[in-house]
Amino acid sequence: MAQYLDFARHHIELFAAFGVVFVLFVINEVHGRLSGAARIGPLDAVRLINDRDAVVVDVRPAPDFKKGHLMNALNLPLARLDERIGELPKDKSRPIVLYCALGGTAAEAARKLAAHGYSEVHPIRGGLDGWVAANLPVTAK
Repeated sequence: MAQYLDFARHHIELFAAFGVVFVLFVINEVHGRLSGAARIGPLDAVRLINDRDAVVVDVRPAPDFKKGHLMNALNLPLARLDERIGELPKDKSRPIVLYCALGGTAAEAARKLAAHGYSEVHPIRGGLDGWVAANLPVTAK
């Protein structure tokens, strides 16, 4: 323990930077939980898609969608989500799996869909990058 205190005393900038990063991480996690958007991992998303016939929605811009996306994903960019909400199933209890590039935009889209009455909306933690990191397939078709 004495070594940690000695390190902190000699490297106050590094210790402060670590503290800031830790606090930001905690704030991000708390915000995600309080926003009502239960983020799920890629493997949990696969289970929802296979077991409960979840709708997969990509909220990235169309050019990014064309470069690569999840199989059978519907492209509803966040900027146009409110005007294109009619493209989602009328059954508002059907699970919806959302993703973007890194996960932040999908959480915002989840809040919008919840405001429209969709009860089970799940952003993928890490977005498409998290999906690819889990070695799951992506298509450009």
